[in-house]
Amino acid sequence: MDNLYGNNGKKAAEAASEKEKQLEVLLGRFEKVMVAFSGGADSTYLLGKAAQVLGRNRVQAVTFQSALNPYREVEEAAGFALKLKVKHRTLNLDILKNQDFAANTPQRCYICKQYIFSRLVELAKQEGFDTVLDGSNADDAEDYRPGMRAAEELGIRSPLLEVSLGKDEIRRLSRLKGYPGWDKPSAACLASRMPYGEEITAEKLKRISDAERILRRAGVKGNLRVRSHGNLARIEADSNDLDGIMKQKGDIAARLKALGYNYVTLDLFGFESGSMNR
Repeated sequence: MDNLYGNNGKKAAEAASEKEKQLEVLLGRFEKVMVAFSGGADSTYLLGKAAQVLGRNRVQAVTFQSALNPYREVEEAAGFALKLKVKHRTLNLDILKNQDFAANTPQRCYICKQYIFSRLVELAKQEGFDTVLDGSNADDAEDYRPGMRAAEELGIRSPLLEVSLGKDEIRRLSRLKGYPGWDKPSAACLASRMPYGEEITAEKLKRISDAERILRRAGVKGNLRVRSHGNLARIEADSNDLDGIMKQKGDIAARLKALGYNYVTLDLFGFESGSMNR
């Protein structure tokens, strides 16, 4: 990621810097903010900038723990918040009790975000925070993201999106600031690995999480998704990880079959964010 802007590096870097200035102005208008903090590159950058602009005493990070995200991600988020010296708390939610969510319709993301953000808004009011922020960025607007509608309805602000900062710009600015996780692979909830219409259960989510852990331990460093189509696992990874997966295909296939998958495939198109929305 040494050259995030290709041949037009200087011009694009200047544009990103200008957007960052706009972000600082926007953040400066808030009194106290609560940040929905996944620990990914976007929310880490947002949290770091909020703490820089407002001061750490006027910022709090909140991470949700549920069956939708591996526990290691919650641990990483707590570690990032500690490095940023920002107050942090974890909320446990049992989203699978919501039958509308478990049914896994195309509105799954909306139902989930409405459920989660409602609790975050309630918590913010209880603790005296006037604004709730999330890390949605400009690139998110290009995909099918019904959860963004839930955020808008509940008054959640998305400063990165509001100043048109995209993922690559956020990574570069985070690296320049020395924020942790600037090069962390893109993450998404485990339910996004399942096709719409297939019921979401804790067992299926755990199987997906275990499958991805196996691939990480096999050396996959970049973006990774194990798309779970019933008893078939479809592996999506960045192109530079495909050769490494193929070299270990026998061992990886055996380990994923031990989890209950009858078929293990490697998607030759590689990683594609939101591919289940095709």
